Amino acid sequence: MRQYYNPYNLPVNFPPQHQAQQPGIEAIMVPRPISEPPVPHIPGGKLLNKLVLITGGDSGIGRAAAYALAKEGADIAIVYLNEHQDASETKARINQLGRKCIIIAADIGFEENCLLVVQQVIRDFGKLDVLINNAALVYPADRFESITRYNLERTFAVNLFSFFSLTKAALPYMRPGSSIINTSSIASYRPYGIAVDYETSKGAIVSFTRSLSKNLLPRGIRVNCVLPGETWTPIIPAAFSPEVVASWGTNTPMGRAAQPFEIAPAFVFLASDDSSYMTGQSLNIFAE
Repeated sequence: MRQYYNPYNLPVNFPPQHQAQQPGIEAIMVPRPISEPPVPHIPGGKLLNKLVLITGGDSGIGRAAAYALAKEGADIAIVYLNEHQDASETKARINQLGRKCIIIAADIGFEENCLLVVQQVIRDFGKLDVLINNAALVYPADRFESITRYNLERTFAVNLFSFFSLTKAALPYMRPGSSIINTSSIASYRPYGIAVDYETSKGAIVSFTRSLSKNLLPRGIRVNCVLPGETWTPIIPAAFSPEVVASWGTNTPMGRAAQPFEIAPAFVFLASDDSSYMTGQSLNIFAE
């Protein structure tokens, strides 16, 4: 397929591959997702000394967002499930950028773990300025009848209920000017029909964002949402067959999947005062 715009000569096709666990591991992907733009960055200090908590921040879009935020002066707390190598790599890079970083292994599908995560962040940093609810998983099912009760409940526990639980735990520490950013998906309103539970959870995130923004605006806390399109992240080889992986993103108007660093600037924008007049909005990052 013709590529209409690819200024960095980014990958168009991926070798067939599959990972037999959720969530996927970035360290064994071929090629590795690109988490930072291949051009020098001039730090702007838009988030100097802010503390950002990112779920799923060990890899993929979460990792790229963490790097971009750190380059603007933020310290980072990353929550992940069990991808220890990915998390350690991300922490090392953030430290290299001159910012503090802690990594917390926790299953945020359980409300009590969400509370423990926030408590640890407050113990270590004493504040919480930006919450990014980004973690997700997907269990593809071509036939609706194949969706098990466990997969349905697990999908909503991670993809949606954790957003509620982490927000509830974080709010006592968030001051006016704080920001909450939720990661949804293009599938929220352009579903593929191969993961009805996942796509439904992503649609619910958009409604959650809009409702929560109205609720929290009197407290001076903005709530917005990022909707990425097809992106090369660990969730892809962990969720889909090698054949699907090999052609991932090639049917998009760009003719390729996005790389995580192309999504990351949206999080900087929504976390900083650059978006001071935006709340309840969904920022779409894909081509139509």
